[in-house]
Amino acid sequence: METLIALAAVALLIALGMRLIHRLNAQHDARIAAHHFSDPYPAIFRPPDHSHHTPTGQASRRQVAGTWP
Repeated sequence: METLIALAAVALLIALGMRLIHRLNAQHDARIAAHHFSDPYPAIFRPPDHSHHTPTGQASRRQVAGTWP
C-alpha cells in the first residue's frame, strides 16, 4: 500500500513538473513572438572610432605589448 502511495506521489510530482515546464515554454514563446528582432533601431549613429575596421586599419592601431626575447 505504501508503495502504491509513493508511486502515485511521484507520478503527481512528474505531472506537475511537466505542466510547469510547459507553461514556462509557452510564456517564453510569447515573449519571443512579441519582440521583433529584425526591426532596426530608428537611428543608429556610431561614434567615429567605432566603425567596422579594415585589416590594415586594425594593424595600424595595434600597440606593441612587449618584445620577444
